[in-house]
Amino acid sequence: MRELAATMTGFARTLRAAGVAADHERTRNLLLALDHLDVAAPADVYWAGRFTLCATPDDLPRYDRCFAAYFGGRSAKISRTSTTTVTRHTAAAEQDEQEGEAEAVPGTASRTEILRNRDVARLTEAERAEVHRMLSMLRGRRAQRRSRRFEAAHRGALDQRRTIRDALRKGEVARLRRRRHTTRPRRVVLLVDVSGSMAPYAETLLRFAHALVRSEPRATRVYSIGTRLTPITAELRHRDPGTALNEVSKAVPDWSGGTRLGEELREYLTRASARGAIVVIASDGWERGDPDLLGTQMARLARQAHRVIWVNPHKGYADYQPLTGGMRAALPYLDDLVAGHSLAAFEELSERLAHA
Repeated sequence: MRELAATMTGFARTLRAAGVAADHERTRNLLLALDHLDVAAPADVYWAGRFTLCATPDDLPRYDRCFAAYFGGRSAKISRTSTTTVTRHTAAAEQDEQEGEAEAVPGTASRTEILRNRDVARLTEAERAEVHRMLSMLRGRRAQRRSRRFEAAHRGALDQRRTIRDALRKGEVARLRRRRHTTRPRRVVLLVDVSGSMAPYAETLLRFAHALVRSEPRATRVYSIGTRLTPITAELRHRDPGTALNEVSKAVPDWSGGTRLGEELREYLTRASARGAIVVIASDGWERGDPDLLGTQMARLARQAHRVIWVNPHKGYADYQPLTGGMRAALPYLDDLVAGHSLAAFEELSERLAHA
């Protein structure tokens, strides 16, 4: 039962990253439901999860995609053995099944969980492609902020103009009209380091950026940083991640070069504003420029931004210490220093953006 709970909890975490409201209470209900069902039956697992983890009709296509990605296909078989086996059917097997000769390819759910937590720099090409595929399904929710605009509401402040207009039209005050502020997704500015020291992580970071842009295209701005500051938001708006990354590779002139974070941050703050935004800097902090300049610009950024988050791939290791010149200069002005080395780390960052 412990292995089953670990498997379904990991599945619920994947759904939450994709935007499905699979909270802890819903996950608990799923486990209670599975206690009364045959967990070796794929249909029972599928429908139990669909009934307990989905809250709205919009969740259903996301649930189907995540179920297929997590269990390797529509036909998923979970046993209560110590290995928590998941059976994956290949396309050829499905064809054989139609002919009465089904053939199953065994895999393990624990392998999926391990893949989520492994450093992307140490993955094989096939494993990295699998992580990127799961990352493309990430539907990053965004923290909301109050807008200056108003909308009609049953409760809230008195809307004097609408109340007076109604009174003039009807000859009496028949009803007090009320209003409230509308909300908008908080803007996110993502600065992705594409220097040589970040080469093992740059593609995965850009795919995470693509998922953010696809989720909130109007409230997301992405720049590459290295020796130059390059806006790449337009390139990342392509629906297909591969096409978007190809366009980014053409637009960025300083792949695998050095890093001058202080100069580029000064350029950004001169050209644009970070006021009210969540600024995410993805870098290992190997600054080739003046660390004092970086510290000055970070202080300037912290005064403008709603929150400053630094994503460092090396933060995912227990023995990590921010000893590089860039990190020491930036650290006093950060709200959060988080890991950025695995799929699980990006899911946690997405949750952080949803509640920042």
